[in-house]
Amino acid sequence: MKNEHNTALHPTKTAMRFSSGELGVPPSLRSGGMRPDFPANRPSTKAQRAYQERTDPMSMRLISLNVGLPRKVTWKGRTVLTGIFKDPVTGRVQVRRYNLDGDGQADRSVHGGPYKAVYLYPSEHYTAWRQEFPDIELPWGAFGENFTTEGLVESAMHIGDKLRIGTAVLRVTEPRMPCYKLGLRLGRDDFLERFLASGRTGMYLAVEQEGEVGAGDAFTLLTRPGHGLPIADISRVFAIEKDDVDTIRRLALLPELSDSWREYFRKQLHKRR
Repeated sequence: MKNEHNTALHPTKTAMRFSSGELGVPPSLRSGGMRPDFPANRPSTKAQRAYQERTDPMSMRLISLNVGLPRKVTWKGRTVLTGIFKDPVTGRVQVRRYNLDGDGQADRSVHGGPYKAVYLYPSEHYTAWRQEFPDIELPWGAFGENFTTEGLVESAMHIGDKLRIGTAVLRVTEPRMPCYKLGLRLGRDDFLERFLASGRTGMYLAVEQEGEVGAGDAFTLLTRPGHGLPIADISRVFAIEKDDVDTIRRLALLPELSDSWREYFRKQLHKRR
C-alpha cells in the first residue's frame, strides 16, 4: 500500500516523483491545453504589465490573519493529524520564531521551522481557483495559510526580500511545496498537481524579528537582494521549465536560499553535465 505520510514535495526527497509522473505535470499541461500561470521575466502584454503593477510594494497588506492547531480528521478510512485547517482571527497576534500564537504544524519535518515559520497566500489567486473549482468552498485560509494578502505575488516577491508588518520583520524564503493534506482539505486528490503546475503556490516567510500583527496591517519592503530572482522562479524550474540551466545555476549558488533547495539545484546541474 502506498504510504501517504510525509508526502510534502521536498526538493531533495520527492523530485523523482515528478519525473516518474506520480505527481508530475497534469496531462493537459503536457499536451499544451492549459498553460501554467508562471509569468515571463519581463511582461510582454498589457495584461502582464497591469498585473505586476497591482503588486507594487506600496499596496501590500494583510487581508486575513489565520491560525489553527493540529486536529485529527478521518481521510480514506484512517485518522490523520493535520494543521492545515486555519480560521481567520481578529485582534493582534504574536509572530514567534517558528509560528504564530494559536497556530501549529502537525509535522515539523515538512512544515514550520526557521525557513517556513509563516505561510503566505495571495488573495489574488482565490479568484482563479474559484473559477476553476466552483463546487469547492474557499474562505480565507482555505489553503492553510497564516497570511492571506493583497499585493504580494510569487512573480513580484524576491527570494530574501525583508518585510515589516506590524512590529514583526519577516523574510521571503521559498514557495510552498504541497503535501497530500492540501487535497484532504479541499476534497480533491488531483489538487496537488494543479496547485504546483499553476504557479500559484504562495510563499513561506522566516521571522527575522518577532512582533505583533493584525488583519489590515500594511507590509513595508525593507530590503531587496540584488539577484533579481523571484519566488516564482523556484517553482517554475522545479515543475515546468526543468531545462532552464541558467536559472538553476543561479539558484544553486544563491545564499538567500535554504541548504536543501541549493543542494537540490546542485544535483540538477550535476545531472546535466
